[in-house]
Amino acid sequence: MMLVIVSLGSTAMTQEPSAAAIEAVRRFNRFYTRRIGVLEESLLGSGLTLSEGRVVFELGRRGEWTASGMVAELGLDPGYVSRLLGVLEKRRLIARRPSEVDGRQAIVSLTARGRERYEMLDARSSDDIAALLAALVPADRQRLIAAMASIETLLGDGESPRVPYLIRPHRPGDIGWVISRHGALYAEEHGWDETFEGFVAEIAGRFIKDLDARRERCWIAEREGEIAGSVFVVKGPDEHTAKLRMLYVEPTARGLGIGARLVEECRRFAQSAGYRRIVLWTNSVLSSARRIYEAAGYRLVKSEPHRSFGQDLVGETWMLDL
Repeated sequence: MMLVIVSLGSTAMTQEPSAAAIEAVRRFNRFYTRRIGVLEESLLGSGLTLSEGRVVFELGRRGEWTASGMVAELGLDPGYVSRLLGVLEKRRLIARRPSEVDGRQAIVSLTARGRERYEMLDARSSDDIAALLAALVPADRQRLIAAMASIETLLGDGESPRVPYLIRPHRPGDIGWVISRHGALYAEEHGWDETFEGFVAEIAGRFIKDLDARRERCWIAEREGEIAGSVFVVKGPDEHTAKLRMLYVEPTARGLGIGARLVEECRRFAQSAGYRRIVLWTNSVLSSARRIYEAAGYRLVKSEPHRSFGQDLVGETWMLDL
């Protein structure tokens, strides 16, 4: 425990924490580690240790990481990190490649198998936390979240970068929100009428009703506890073709790379699911989305005018070969 320095004019007085304060922190640590299952042999029933699960989880969030980055951020011994990565590589959960910038560094990323394990961990973690919060009334939930934020602020080093958003699978209630926000945002930003919200609702309803989890997926971007964007991959016109649908990012969350990250999640999933290509349909007025698709390697294959959503538009079909 760090000592507290209290300044009294020109005199500094060191005040050591009391035995009662130390015991209170230790008691909380015992309670919380038991409550979240840290002491269990396998993290969330994943077959991974706590350290292995943390690395898989961080790689799922980041996309790529270096061994030296893990050592610095997780506060682990370099030799231990090397052995940890060796275990994960042997289990075919990660892959390593030399850095193009520094040949001494290896870039670590998840394999398709590793990403499946990450998505399972992420979903189970979200479900466990949702169950924990469900037992509290809304006012107590806010008190708990505020208390956690206070702990993080008081004990943080003030320098660790905060992940500006996270990507997770959809949960009950998310799809209705996505439909609502599509309708409101496109009306506000492009003047599209309520038929667009109906169009989105039809796609989303079909996704929920006929979901094939092996071949279809929805991702939700979340920032500071609020939904910041979404995207869907659904089955296309044939078994080799996936469709990317309903990419959107909240105005307050734009500029953080969320759209590009969601599109990349679609590519990775489609590839691991055995698709050979991804197609998507958009409109020429959606310039930000078009830039994301183009940067991700999609090519425009068809363009035609149409009258929809109360507007004269130019529809575009884009394709990415996998």
